[in-house]
Amino acid sequence: MAIRSRNTDNLIHHSDKGIQYCSHEYVDLLESHQIKISMSATASPHENATIESFFRTLKVEEVYLWEYETYSDVTGRIPYFIEDVYNSKRLHSSLGYMPPEEFEHIFIEKNSCKVYSELRQVGV
Repeated sequence: MAIRSRNTDNLIHHSDKGIQYCSHEYVDLLESHQIKISMSATASPHENATIESFFRTLKVEEVYLWEYETYSDVTGRIPYFIEDVYNSKRLHSSLGYMPPEEFEHIFIEKNSCKVYSELRQVGV
């Protein structure tokens, strides 16, 4: 989903060492899009607290509230939760109580203005 809909520059894919994430095909896909690979050490969930916090939120605020009956239920609800709730509406204390989309927009705008300003200073 990220490869299809987002800029993958500076993207980090964090996972455990499950066989699906370690397979040559999966690793090759990530590497072909210059996505950095991050894997927790075996039995070490605290190694990447940010993604572990996300999965806890996903489970508590989405998965445990719905009684999925089919694979289609899962594939319909999870993307909705991530894009329409978690990224668009849910406030994150680590981002100054902004949703990730708003934070990203401000970050990009601020940095594009900075780059533009720097280019003007060197006469480009």
